[in-house]
Amino acid sequence: MSKPLTDQEKRKQISVRGLAGVENVADLKTNFNRHLHFTLVKDRNVATKRDYYFALAHTVRDHLVGRWIRTQQHYYEKDPKRVYYLSLEFYMGRTLQNTMVNLALENACDEAIYQLGLDMEELQDMEEDAGLGNGGLGRLAACFLDSMATLGLAAYGYGIRYEFGIFNQKIVKGWQVEEADDWLRYGNPWEKARPEYMRPVHFYGRVEHHPDGVKWVDTQVILALPYDTPVPGYRNNIVNTMRLWSAKAPCEFHLKDFNVGGYIQAVLDKNLAENISRVLYPNDNFFEGKELRLKQEYFVVAATLQDIIRRFKASKFGSTEVVRMDLTTLPDKVAIQLNDTHPAMAIPELMRILIDDEKLTWETAWDITVRTCAYTNHTVLPEALERWPVDLFQNLLPRHLEIIYEINRRHLERISALYPGDHDRLRRMSLIEEGSQKKINMAHLCIVGSHAVNGVAQIHSDIIKDTVFKDFYDVDPQKFQNKTNGITPRRWLVMCNPGLAEVIAERIGEDYIQDLGQLKKLLKFVDDDALIRDIAKVKQENKMKFAVQLEEQYKVKINPNSLFDVHVKRIHEYKRQLLNCLHIITLYNLIKKEPNKAWTPRTIMIGGKAAPGYHTAKMIIKLITAIGEVVNNDSVVGDRLKVIFLENYRVTLAEKVIPAADLSEQISTAGTEASGTGNMKFMLNGALTIGTMDGANVEMAEEAGEENLFIFGMRVKDVEALDKKGYDAMEYYNRIPELKQAMDQISEGFFSPGEPDQFKDIVNMLMHHDRFKVFADYEDYIKCQQKVSALYKNPKEWTKMVIHNIAGCGKFSSDRTISQYAREIWGMEPSLEKIAAPDDPR
Repeated sequence: MSKPLTDQEKRKQISVRGLAGVENVADLKTNFNRHLHFTLVKDRNVATKRDYYFALAHTVRDHLVGRWIRTQQHYYEKDPKRVYYLSLEFYMGRTLQNTMVNLALENACDEAIYQLGLDMEELQDMEEDAGLGNGGLGRLAACFLDSMATLGLAAYGYGIRYEFGIFNQKIVKGWQVEEADDWLRYGNPWEKARPEYMRPVHFYGRVEHHPDGVKWVDTQVILALPYDTPVPGYRNNIVNTMRLWSAKAPCEFHLKDFNVGGYIQAVLDKNLAENISRVLYPNDNFFEGKELRLKQEYFVVAATLQDIIRRFKASKFGSTEVVRMDLTTLPDKVAIQLNDTHPAMAIPELMRILIDDEKLTWETAWDITVRTCAYTNHTVLPEALERWPVDLFQNLLPRHLEIIYEINRRHLERISALYPGDHDRLRRMSLIEEGSQKKINMAHLCIVGSHAVNGVAQIHSDIIKDTVFKDFYDVDPQKFQNKTNGITPRRWLVMCNPGLAEVIAERIGEDYIQDLGQLKKLLKFVDDDALIRDIAKVKQENKMKFAVQLEEQYKVKINPNSLFDVHVKRIHEYKRQLLNCLHIITLYNLIKKEPNKAWTPRTIMIGGKAAPGYHTAKMIIKLITAIGEVVNNDSVVGDRLKVIFLENYRVTLAEKVIPAADLSEQISTAGTEASGTGNMKFMLNGALTIGTMDGANVEMAEEAGEENLFIFGMRVKDVEALDKKGYDAMEYYNRIPELKQAMDQISEGFFSPGEPDQFKDIVNMLMHHDRFKVFADYEDYIKCQQKVSALYKNPKEWTKMVIHNIAGCGKFSSDRTISQYAREIWGMEPSLEKIAAPDDPR
């Protein structure tokens, strides 16, 4: 028997990684050595692994630059409509391998690095994640950038260049400990500072009303310094831009009063100004009304709108002088998409510019603003909705408060005319919530100030129209749309799971990478023994590779033939990691009761970060690790059940764990998870889903066939009925012996022998005020998990179900999502045309 291929040899055979032409490889080696010498000023015999990573990154970046310049030139000449995706989060992960994939450089670089006697995976592991996001919302923005470039849209992602991204999570004695994510410590080879486009942003001050207009004066000025990162499309020679703003104090900052003797202090105080872009707020689905956060939100909006208007006015169309002074055509050339309410200040800021600076009438300015802006809602959880205290606004952004009051006055005037005397409706629909402290409801501002409002999965968009924003739907039904989320198949299949990408390409060709709907062609192979074998083989290889990493990190022996049951996402009560915990304890108890039964072995992996201030979420992590301590050290159980908490879950860890998963846990209470996108990644990578009818799970079941998912639990209507009746946790506790046993073990200290009441807060919550009704779905979840175990014993039937799932993934490409945004919201037409490469003649 021939000896098994090394990873490097295996990679070489994968056609989706591009061709490794001899000249190409030689050029890459030359440029690698040139960068090592001239860019990094290093000799080969003193260079470190990090130096080699930087040399490779610069070598690959060189291939972007010509395309980047040419793409921007192309837009300047063609003057297309441009879309601006405004987000406070861009969860990008690593850039090197994604760039090689999109430029078809992967095999050539692999070969060059191999010939230089280096290890590609070791170099890739030197790159820091760009963790400028919390979870789904920030990662969605990153997938959207990839799709917009791949579809040839003139698109720009605008956000903040946080000096510190999402914290690194350490688990110490079972508890989460946060450490700062100093991701820029060694420099970022993918960004280019653009000081020539620096913009002033104003805060505080006061408003003066003059006959000739309004002036906002005596403000504090902060400078916004842009950093550009290239965003390459998939093999179409288009490179778009993500522009992130960094805060800089102006040179004269506080120095005018230094004659008081405080020169040194004045220079030190520049830090205060620059704190605006210091750190990402680490909350997922939770609003924290801090002044610094409002400053961040206005900072990104004010800098970006100046940029948008500069670009609109200066766009060439056969002429070099300023072409467009008439702002009324702005909506024909500019679309602004607000990723949640975080950049909602774009609405009053655009109004301020149009009225105060451009001297337009209110009516004209409002028409332009509404036709330009569109709003994506990401959650219906009340604690996540942004409600800013009016007095904070009065102090920080006094002119914007005036504008919001006027927007509200006209809005309520319209509602009054439609519903005379309906005062309760006016109260419900106002942008200003009255109460002990008046607050601005940012979602209401976004709905009133946008021409389109969308949810992120069909069920979520329906809930928005029927409940949370029903009053607004009643008066403007044409505004409300659905745009089901998607994921980029470049990162989430070709890059992270090349083995599977190749098995698929061998059957249906490579075009599916740009047109994921073609995956349905796999259905005609569903009974093909060769495909079944190949799919199972790729999964097994991915599991072996991941198991090796797990054993190294956690010193727990992993059974690679066990079912890999994976639950990774932010830790939150609504995502119900506690329901998973109850299943683990129940399974443990069953194995202990009948140790000689032929149990399906499982390795259960749970991972995710808890917001630092979210006590319950941190306790959930402690409970998971405590359960793991007991289960993993019980010799009776052996390798039939292992529980691992995956530390520091992030984009790069997702890229490793998702291809190795057999079972994907998507178990939120129906009506709480707006969409989810991890669910789609698992489906595309050959895992089966156990889940509730929530978010995009509903559409996944529709696409793959409900019989090909493990669906359990209450539907939205059942949850509503239970709310009406009143949810009584004790009823389930007293009726279901396995549930009672599990809860008693938690509360009596079975998992915390040193501190029996360690988990009393969790027990008390589950028994007496569980908003997410964990017990109500317990029984059906356990039954459903038994079906999972039974099917896993039949590998052929399991793999057939996997093929049905992969074949049903087409809808969940972010290319489809973005095509719908483009046509139905932005008024733009996507295109799969390539533009000329820089080395082609024009």
